[in-house]
Amino acid sequence: MKIAVCIKQVVTREWQVRVNDAKTWVRDHDASWELNEPDAYALEEALRLREQHGGEVLVVSAGPARVSQVLREALARGADRAAHVQSDGLAMADAFATADALAAALKDEQVDLVLTGLQSDDQGFAQVGVVLAERLGMTHSTIIMEVQVAGPSTGSGPAQLRVKRELEGGWFQWIAMPLPAVLTIQSGINQLRYATLKGIMAAKKKEIRVVPAPAVAAPRQRIVAVYLPEKSKQTKMIGGAAADAAKELVKILRDDVRAI
Repeated sequence: MKIAVCIKQVVTREWQVRVNDAKTWVRDHDASWELNEPDAYALEEALRLREQHGGEVLVVSAGPARVSQVLREALARGADRAAHVQSDGLAMADAFATADALAAALKDEQVDLVLTGLQSDDQGFAQVGVVLAERLGMTHSTIIMEVQVAGPSTGSGPAQLRVKRELEGGWFQWIAMPLPAVLTIQSGINQLRYATLKGIMAAKKKEIRVVPAPAVAAPRQRIVAVYLPEKSKQTKMIGGAAADAAKELVKILRDDVRAI
């Protein structure tokens, strides 16, 4: 079974976010970087499927040269090889441009399954996975909580998948899907593994194939402005007798706060 995992490099959660001068993104030239957490769960799920059914795991990412950091980390965790669509112009690309870049790296790979994280920790649009499925001409499903291989296996992979989707209000949905397919993985689906010293040493010898970036069309989405939430705090003192203060508090909770 040949599985591709699409991963993204994002700024670490500990980094002090600062907006750039144009107020269209963060000042990332001095940021520290890490693997997008939802993508880490997708990678772990791919590694587990490979352990159960054999095959290989290919990790793919799009972005500037610094993206090789997370590709090496994925290889150290157990992925077999990597592909990097390298372009500085993909650092702030929208979901359509990113999906086109990833599709360019995967078009000749003949993969059975493509996994992505549900969304990225920075933009959080949750669009790349579904747009990528359209670009590759594959079936897809989102917010996946469990993946089961169903049906007989063939030379190229299993016949179909059975997946568990998370719905609203605590509900779940089981669906059967043909392969090849694209799945977006929900965080918490599994227990993450981390790179061992042996894995880190082995990753240095694994292949990272550099893929030319496709011509980028005009972006379909544009970030108009980015700003930090304004912190505001207002304290209202209620005085008078206890009975009157209690009535006033109930009135505020009911009419203003709408807590009761």
